[in-house]
Amino acid sequence: MPLSNLLHLLGDELADVEEECFLLFSSSRPSRDLGFLDAAATTVDVTVGDHDFTIVQSPTLLRSNRNAGTTGAVVWGVTPRFAEWMTSVANPLFSTGVLHSSSRVLELGCGVSGVVALSLFQKVGRFIASDQDYVMKLLRENIHANGAITRADVDRPRKPSGPARRSSKRTSETGKTACIDLLTLDWEQDLISSDLLSANTEPALSKDLDVVMACDCIYNETLIEPFTQACVDACRLRGRDEGSAPTVCLVAQQLRSPEVFELWLTAFHTRFRVWRLPDSILVDSLKSGSGFVVHAGILRDESP
Repeated sequence: MPLSNLLHLLGDELADVEEECFLLFSSSRPSRDLGFLDAAATTVDVTVGDHDFTIVQSPTLLRSNRNAGTTGAVVWGVTPRFAEWMTSVANPLFSTGVLHSSSRVLELGCGVSGVVALSLFQKVGRFIASDQDYVMKLLRENIHANGAITRADVDRPRKPSGPARRSSKRTSETGKTACIDLLTLDWEQDLISSDLLSANTEPALSKDLDVVMACDCIYNETLIEPFTQACVDACRLRGRDEGSAPTVCLVAQQLRSPEVFELWLTAFHTRFRVWRLPDSILVDSLKSGSGFVVHAGILRDESP
């Protein structure tokens, strides 16, 4: 079974949150900043494998006093590292069959860059990039500027404007036109449900998800509960009575505040069985001592 093979590669399940936090922060020096690639630049160049992306971001929006947060306005350091790992030849989710050309993936908190979506969407059946409404304009621009299209573009072809850009005619590994679904989602306001996904993806996504992923979505304690609940709700879409493997939840982040990290991991561990991904299956930029970490979670059995 694909999931069993993946769990074998992940090794021992995390049992003690305090011990995990001690091990991580004693072996990696916490970052003194939030971890943006370049918070002052309006464009940044990002390389993931053989792909070079030019990403437009908004330092002005980042510095604004928008109440609901602004960190999605620029590119975070963990994002290209995670994208590199996800698209590497030896990525364990693909090598074990947990992910494949028909898989359905949801990214939480994708930000304006869409780097993970741009790197991965051709390898899966549906990739849904989600975030708050304020990132969507720049996200669409970055998707188009880097030679990709959104699901809406398939039904309503975009009229060319401005100078010619790279061809947006990409195909997935199944030979179909590949595109990215965009979903406006606010964890504190919206409940992730099959109705929400069906109403906001074109054509309607009526099925559940194979993988849920997030990069650096926790930078203060107020986000912990809504983020964790969003992960739970997304993974709940796959019912346990269908005999299918549970959804895998991946959370990648930079190590900053030990206190905030422990609060998040405590909340996440309460709802999910958790594994820290070992160095043996990671790219160098995510291994121990890098200042970054990736955890995998499988929703705990909620049966009474």
